[in-house]
Amino acid sequence: MSTKINKSINKDNFFMSLAFDLAKSKLGLTGVNPSVGCVIVGKDEKILSVGSTGIGGVPHAEKNAIDSSVESLNGSTLYSTLEPCIHYGKTPPCTNAIIKSGIKKVIFSLNDIDPRVKNRAKKILSKKGILVKKNLLIDKAKIFYNPYIINKKYKIPYVIGKIAVTQNNVIYSDQTKKITSVVSDKLTHYLRYKNDSILISSKTANIDNPRLDCRLNGLKEFSPRRIILDRNLELNHNSFIFKTINKKNTIIFHNSDTKEKITRLKKKGALLIRCKTNKNQFFNLKLILKKLYDLNVRNILVEGGQKLTENCLKQKIFNEFYLFKSNKKDPLKSNFKFFRNSSLLKKVFKYNKKLANKLNKDKVIIYN
Repeated sequence: MSTKINKSINKDNFFMSLAFDLAKSKLGLTGVNPSVGCVIVGKDEKILSVGSTGIGGVPHAEKNAIDSSVESLNGSTLYSTLEPCIHYGKTPPCTNAIIKSGIKKVIFSLNDIDPRVKNRAKKILSKKGILVKKNLLIDKAKIFYNPYIINKKYKIPYVIGKIAVTQNNVIYSDQTKKITSVVSDKLTHYLRYKNDSILISSKTANIDNPRLDCRLNGLKEFSPRRIILDRNLELNHNSFIFKTINKKNTIIFHNSDTKEKITRLKKKGALLIRCKTNKNQFFNLKLILKKLYDLNVRNILVEGGQKLTENCLKQKIFNEFYLFKSNKKDPLKSNFKFFRNSSLLKKVFKYNKKLANKLNKDKVIIYN
């Protein structure tokens, strides 16, 4: 008897793990909706269909899985990483589709934190004779959905910081403009791909003239929206960012009343948002996050310089942080040193881990 129970547990874990793999494939690409994975399994334990949340958030994973099946789903079991939705939005409730499909068992990992859904799907499905179980791989689910939980609970985006330094902690000098390897660059572009927005200061924009896009093959269309902190609207008009501004891709926070600058940027299509600064001329970053959440920003990558990065750390803005450390050593002493107090990262974050493989001799430490 115990053998059968263990087999059942292992089977359920296997199918739910597969559902999480599907959810991971769309992480950061589902707009304001969470990324969900779904697997539907027949009575003979054959996988009948799989689905994940669509780009932009619709259709939902359960609906995609149900609609893509070419076989009858009568008597089947549905595995979902998150509690199925019960409300009407851009699409009808997933519970409706499940009931109509003939599915007889639903197993999901985590209750949805959305108050329109939380703890209600089980009751609706059970009334229709569908067996419902939850909390399978719950610890994995809590980690995976932490960004979504932060979004919903605090009404702010999930924020990832990133900075690259030389072996002696220099982030920029005339001698060391290119710090990390091509392989590390690909990881940076992957992070851009997985975040809907990217934040820098106008100072970084003017010094580095970055493109801030994703340049992995086939993924350029997933380049993040650019968010620029530009107190006095000093963004260089010859910069790549300025030249490529349109109505969809650029938000600028400022504290300027210079009409000529404001008019020129608005004509380009930038969304300008005026915010006050404190006595040190810094923006209130927590207030900015709330404004960005209202603009449907859910995941931000901060690729700032020293001042912005340290300010974000001091205001406890980051949920994760990627420190890229090159094996190069800057030959000159530079004023652009990251963290004269190197313990700041350890003070802010509880955990850190090094990526298993070195990226062409670069090291990457992830803090969370």
